[in-house]
Amino acid sequence: MGIFNFIKKQFIDVIEWTDNTGSTIVYRFPVGDNEIKMGAQLTVRESQVAVFVSEGQIADVFAPGRYELYTQNMPVLTKLKSWKYGFNSPFKAEVYFINTKQFTDQKWGTSNPIMMRDPEFGMLRLRAYGIFSFRVVDPEKFLKEIFGTNMYFEAGDISGHLKRSIVSGISDMLAETKIPALDLAMHYDELSEKAVEKLQPRFEAIGLNLSSLFIENISLPEEVEKALDKRTSMGVLGNMQQYMQYQAAEAIGDAARNPGGMAGAGVGMAAGAALGQAFGQALNNPVQPEKKPKASGVIICSECGAQNPEGGKFCSNCGRPLVSAKVRCVKCGYPMEKGLKFCPECGTQQSKGRACSKCGNPVDAGVKFCPECGNKME
Repeated sequence: MGIFNFIKKQFIDVIEWTDNTGSTIVYRFPVGDNEIKMGAQLTVRESQVAVFVSEGQIADVFAPGRYELYTQNMPVLTKLKSWKYGFNSPFKAEVYFINTKQFTDQKWGTSNPIMMRDPEFGMLRLRAYGIFSFRVVDPEKFLKEIFGTNMYFEAGDISGHLKRSIVSGISDMLAETKIPALDLAMHYDELSEKAVEKLQPRFEAIGLNLSSLFIENISLPEEVEKALDKRTSMGVLGNMQQYMQYQAAEAIGDAARNPGGMAGAGVGMAAGAALGQAFGQALNNPVQPEKKPKASGVIICSECGAQNPEGGKFCSNCGRPLVSAKVRCVKCGYPMEKGLKFCPECGTQQSKGRACSKCGNPVDAGVKFCPECGNKME
């Protein structure tokens, strides 16, 4: 009875695998010295593929589903074993379960900076990092090219190879795009899509598919970032001369509040020098007086220059008669002395015609009446 039970245990009648790790890509079913019973139950779950290997050769591949193993549904293995129809004896074969789900959140990054020629900064060293996901799409090719005959194979066993392949492809892609370093951030999505397209053949060569890839950041060297920060600060400050004047005024105020002593004396001297320099600049660039607008409806006294309301006969300041000041410029209307050939305000040459005998207004030759007072010209 004991021998019968021992022999019975050597025959495997249920073949299945459930992944409890979340990171296993390939699992070899523990056949060992046991033999698979003809008619055994094979369960392949979703996101799995079962591959039978006999004497080192890949035989049958089973997609998700439930199977009873007979010669009818194992054509390749039947041919390799030279079984006749109706063969019902146990057989030996290696069974590999391959996980075909997506392995997500795989991180990639540049271990060494990427050299890049930038049109604005010249030669730059860039660093980049992000995430990617992949899956097995060709189990037979993956077993032949990568897996071999190991008992287990996890995502970490191939991640190093995939990361180096990604970094190499992205480095080449960035050099080809010739996008300025300052504009790279606005092209992350386009660069990620282009990277997937470029790297896909490398993944397919080993039976994988690059499901997605994302560039999270492309960073400049620390020295370049500091220089950019200074440049940005200068842009924010705007007028540097006004900013320096403001800084000098602040320093003078701080010096005035500091107590005496040698340090205070030194600060005071520096503040005095700054104040003297500010005064010197003010003297060299004096504030231009604002021009007062011309007064309209007034008469300027030719004696004292005082302004008098139009229509007045005597200057309210010095008492000089204002009759002589009623002559106006033919262009700007500025009140001027009779007989002047050019306007003292705008410089316009006055008319060479006659002067009105009543108001003194210059009248062009041929005009019969004065346009100012209506007096008939002689």
